[in-house]
Amino acid sequence: MNTLLTQAASLHPVPVHPAARQLLRQVAADPAARLRIAVVAPGGYGKSVLLAALARAYRDAGADALLVDDADRIDADQLEELLAGADGPIVVAHRPAAVAAGWTLLQLAPLGVNDVARLIEALTGTPAEPAAAAELHRVSGGVPRLAERALLGRLEEFRPELDELDDDVLRYLIAAEAGAGRNLDLLCVLLDRTPDQLPGIVDGARATGLLAPDDTLLPLASAAIRDFGPPARRLTTVQRLVELQLANGLPVLDLARSLLGTGSTGTSAAAAFAAAAAEALPTDARLATRLFEAAAEAGDRSASVTAGWARAAALSGDLDTALRLGDGMLGAPDAESRVAGAEIAATVLAHRGELARGAELYQWAALGGQTHGRHSADPNPAGHGTGPGSPAGRGGTDAFAVMALVGTGDLESARRLLDSPAPGVAPTLFAGAATRMARGIADSVSGCATETLSTLLGAAAMLEPALGGTLLPDSPAALAALAAVHTGELALAESVLTRALDGRIGGDLLAVRHRLLLGWVAMTAGDLATAAGHRDAVAGRPLEARDEMFFTTLELGLARRSSDLVGLQRSWDRAYQASMRQQTDLFTLLPLGELVIAAARTGAHAKLAGQLERAHTLLARLGEPPLWTVSLVWHELHAAITLEDAEAAKAHLATLTSHAHCGRHPSALATAARGWLAVLSGTFAPDEISAAAAELHDLGLRWDASRLAGQAAIRTSDRKAMVQLLEAARQFQGTGVRREAGAAEPTSSGTGLAALSERELEVARLVVEGLTYKQAGSKLFISSKTVEHHMARIRGKLGASDRRELLATLRELLSRPDTP
Repeated sequence: MNTLLTQAASLHPVPVHPAARQLLRQVAADPAARLRIAVVAPGGYGKSVLLAALARAYRDAGADALLVDDADRIDADQLEELLAGADGPIVVAHRPAAVAAGWTLLQLAPLGVNDVARLIEALTGTPAEPAAAAELHRVSGGVPRLAERALLGRLEEFRPELDELDDDVLRYLIAAEAGAGRNLDLLCVLLDRTPDQLPGIVDGARATGLLAPDDTLLPLASAAIRDFGPPARRLTTVQRLVELQLANGLPVLDLARSLLGTGSTGTSAAAAFAAAAAEALPTDARLATRLFEAAAEAGDRSASVTAGWARAAALSGDLDTALRLGDGMLGAPDAESRVAGAEIAATVLAHRGELARGAELYQWAALGGQTHGRHSADPNPAGHGTGPGSPAGRGGTDAFAVMALVGTGDLESARRLLDSPAPGVAPTLFAGAATRMARGIADSVSGCATETLSTLLGAAAMLEPALGGTLLPDSPAALAALAAVHTGELALAESVLTRALDGRIGGDLLAVRHRLLLGWVAMTAGDLATAAGHRDAVAGRPLEARDEMFFTTLELGLARRSSDLVGLQRSWDRAYQASMRQQTDLFTLLPLGELVIAAARTGAHAKLAGQLERAHTLLARLGEPPLWTVSLVWHELHAAITLEDAEAAKAHLATLTSHAHCGRHPSALATAARGWLAVLSGTFAPDEISAAAAELHDLGLRWDASRLAGQAAIRTSDRKAMVQLLEAARQFQGTGVRREAGAAEPTSSGTGLAALSERELEVARLVVEGLTYKQAGSKLFISSKTVEHHMARIRGKLGASDRRELLATLRELLSRPDTP
């Protein structure tokens, strides 16, 4: 008899179930009524509780009644004899079964949410929170026994009850918990029953009260069976299910998952874990890692399992385990294991900033793990590219080798691989898209590379549906985005990266990569808030060398664009250290460029001489490809401007000019570079600067456009030109209000000073007059730090990109006759 009762004021137990309470009221009103009631419900629904309450009610009324619990366990003849001798009320409780004619059926249904809330209050003495009641109702299905035991932490009370269950019913429940409850064919074989006999077992399972109305296990029931069912019976039942599924070539993931942590070993267990891992890999690399590891512990140390384990570990971000396993395979006696190990190690090294070493391993893998060339008579040496042990297959290996070779400056070897594709490679979607990606990368260093971006974007789109579980040195989306940023196509870069991030292309391993590149795209476009958001989403995670370099230089770039010299200095050391761990390659020139400017601002430019030399040597080996050269030189130009190195600036301008014919982006940068040198020399035409800045803005380079216009404004002696350039700078940064042609200049009532508070205006006037923050603070009886905070807010409101531009803007605004 359970104790699922509420407490009345008299402390007499009262059932929770609404139908039970209605029956009690009926008995209280007429205890002598000759009732014939059959209370029917599965186990745990409160039948015994109701009979106990009825017994008290009849006793208190002085009436005789026959109350029979668990009637389904009494011999039919004995029960009939017992009932025949009773004259008064009779209430019989039993699990679901047919009810004889003349009897009133009282069926106890699951509790509703409000009834569960009443139960919580009764058992805890405090009113139930609606959300807590709803959650307990969800996991218990409204079954009183489940709800009570969960609430009181007494699920272990299921242990003896499960031990006493009929063996077929118990095995059915175990199968249901393992995910096989709806596979009728499998259940028939497992239970050695015909389809006609199976419903009787299912009825027995329903009678336990552990099933929902749709015959699925309730969440709490699943936990009870998993944690408190007979361990040996559960293990043998699940193993038998796995064997049956494997024999029929059917999925085993749900079944094998339930075996994790049970210590299962042997051939069948290992085969189940390996097959389940292969199923899990495309969507859940962490689970696949656990399953591959379990397969190895169960006795399967094959190359396929080891490579699968390494691949899953890498996809889930555990590169240490992946490299350890992959490196161990390089010395294997069979070529298949060596090739798989080389691919895994090469991929890990690419993420760790060692693309050159990765290129060597990819080349070696592309040759089938041999030291000599390919043999056309052997279309698939060592079985390479077959089974889960091969991370990418032959087409993928060749493509990644080409990417790594081009990225490290060996275009000749890359072309040789492209021009001699491995024979026997199946023309799969993945192989075709990977080859397209490789050709796009190779073509990116040839001439103006006008078709490169289209090729890479197409390859990325083709590869997205074919990448499940594939271990990548870099994602096609990332490569396409890098090419897009280098060519000024920021919207395309954002689009392809967003799809990759949302689609979890490349698993956890590449999610950080995509997020950081999205931050770079936003920063390049001048959207510093969005860029900071992407940075913050990655902050605090352990990062590999390549991601660390992109993260730290993103921080540098944000600090530079916010004129945060303290933040710039604080971030410099970490960024510099990250760059020293990252070998120079084609795909890290973007962060190197930002590092160069930061080095010039912090007085550490000489430290990067070696890295810049290696970068230009790399570009020279590739023929100075405009697509990859222009952005680096643009950054070097700004470093030279910061260092006031006129000769270097002129040299960089010459390089940019030589590539200007390759498209709108390089042409705009070359024009802007000429504008910068003209501004710094003090001999420039404001209209030309405005046009150059406008072109940068149209390409999405808002911050660069605003800075060029702003710096020109503070260097011109022409007041009208200064006003126009300042207004353009604010508009380019997205903070100004664009005026129609011929409209009057805005007054302080519409923009500018109108946005400032009275205190900010006082601070602005004093600083423009030349007072230091400390002197201004003394006049206003505030601290210098407060003055600094006021100035920072003023700069944000006016859209100035740095202090010099802010002071020029304030001078212009404060000099107006209508200034308040």
